[in-house]
Amino acid sequence: MSSERSSSNNSEITDKLNLDEDQVWKDTEIDEEKITVVSLFGPETFDGVRSMLKHCKDVHHFDLTKVRDDLGLDFFGLIKLVNFIRSEVQRGNLTPDVSSETVFEDDGYLQPVLEDDALLYSLDEVVGDIEDGVLSRANTNGTKLPSNEHSPNARDRVIELEKAMQRLQLEFSEYRETVTKTLENRWNTTEDAFKPANGAEKSCTKKELPQDDDSHYFSSYSTNDIHEIMLKDTIRTDAYRNFIYDNKHLFKDKIVLDVGCGTGILSMFCAQAGAAKIIAVDNSEIINKARENIHDNSLGDVITCLRGKIEEVSLPVTRADIIISEWMGYCLLYEAMLDSVLWARDHYLAPDGLMIPSHVTLRIAPLADPDYIADHINYWQSVYGFKMTSMLANIYDEVVVRDVKSSALAAESQPFLELPLHSIQKEDLTFSRRPFTFQLKEDIRSLDGFVIWFDTFLLPSREWKAPLHERAEEWKYICPASDGLAFTTGPGGPHTHWQQGVLLIDHGRRGALELRKGQTIRANIGYKKRKGNQRELDITIRWEIRGSGEKAKQLWFMR
Repeated sequence: MSSERSSSNNSEITDKLNLDEDQVWKDTEIDEEKITVVSLFGPETFDGVRSMLKHCKDVHHFDLTKVRDDLGLDFFGLIKLVNFIRSEVQRGNLTPDVSSETVFEDDGYLQPVLEDDALLYSLDEVVGDIEDGVLSRANTNGTKLPSNEHSPNARDRVIELEKAMQRLQLEFSEYRETVTKTLENRWNTTEDAFKPANGAEKSCTKKELPQDDDSHYFSSYSTNDIHEIMLKDTIRTDAYRNFIYDNKHLFKDKIVLDVGCGTGILSMFCAQAGAAKIIAVDNSEIINKARENIHDNSLGDVITCLRGKIEEVSLPVTRADIIISEWMGYCLLYEAMLDSVLWARDHYLAPDGLMIPSHVTLRIAPLADPDYIADHINYWQSVYGFKMTSMLANIYDEVVVRDVKSSALAAESQPFLELPLHSIQKEDLTFSRRPFTFQLKEDIRSLDGFVIWFDTFLLPSREWKAPLHERAEEWKYICPASDGLAFTTGPGGPHTHWQQGVLLIDHGRRGALELRKGQTIRANIGYKKRKGNQRELDITIRWEIRGSGEKAKQLWFMR
């Protein structure tokens, strides 16, 4: 990792303090070589730290030095802040929450996000800028240095600055040593993982390196944005709240386990319903906000928050009467959170305990949406007269998450998997050929794809069964509220943040066929966790259109 840094600021410091540059940086490159500092919020590059920070302040309204001062960050705290912001921006979050140091307190943020991040090695311009009078007031060791008006003796002033610079040197040295060791350990571990048993080396590309299934998954739930989206999804949140409040007798004096508690909203609903004890578990940073939320609502004596994976934490109880969780992902099983919920069920749920939700059904329908194809596929054939079909790369490989109009469904939806949460096993979540059949309800220009969604049932008894062919949007007309609630994420219901998963068909050179009302499509579907990351999903569909001679198979993925 490069240790180059700007010489302009350092030369002034060296002149004033008469420091030996070789002692400050033993491995400094030639002073004339300029550094390039990458913006905190994009790919823009700058010749120095000051110009980059000014850009962030003017364009992105983010003042790094102000945040540092407001939070009282020490040198390592500032390092973590920079790496936290870079990691959030890489995930697409351009407004990371930096209101509290707790969101980036993890020591993992000491590891650089960008390789050769010049900003990290030029932070003396942020924490030690003598020219701007910052260093004299920076809290470099927990004690503020005296300002000029309180230290009229120039010699004393220089001595204080020399001490401050020495502390800064030491912190830089410690930081570089820590990062170097971390990278060496990680590299050695990676090399060992790819050594065959006979000790011979195996060639390995970057794509072959093992990935951590969970680090990105849990960090993606650490920010406010995703939780705000979920809380404002009233179909989702109201369903849980209404079920809990309509069935308070189920929760009265019971022990509840909330798996993946997020902000703590479900736990607080359960507390209001009279639960004796709620254990709220989450492995993301959001657990800290949950604790605050619970404390601010005076529910700390009922709700206990635990940070960690449900498979690893030690619960203060041996059994739970109810396990509640909002575990559903796109196309239901993306992110594989249900695995953890089923593990919790097998280890903690009482024999007569209740799972909430209790049943979920996956549904699929054929798509015929010429407007979408024209607007998002054919559009790239001519953009202001230019061919831009390169923009269609992977369009037929990835599952698209969006809202689909009911009118775009070419046949009635069919269920292809029922998940009774009290009995289903983890092994049932991977399957290869679940069959279904459609009969077209109208003539269509082409079969453009398939649409997947799920229906969720919250039933008050483990003895209740949700029939496989029951539609959630019709449930309230069939059963009174006392018999449970249901909601759909499909086109037939109100918008939810899950929307629907759209799998576009690549007709390739053979082209699409016009189909007639009444024609039958026989198909089967498979769900499989991706080998490289168990939280990602591969979906395979095989189909045959009767009377057309068309047989096809296609794979889509969710990453």
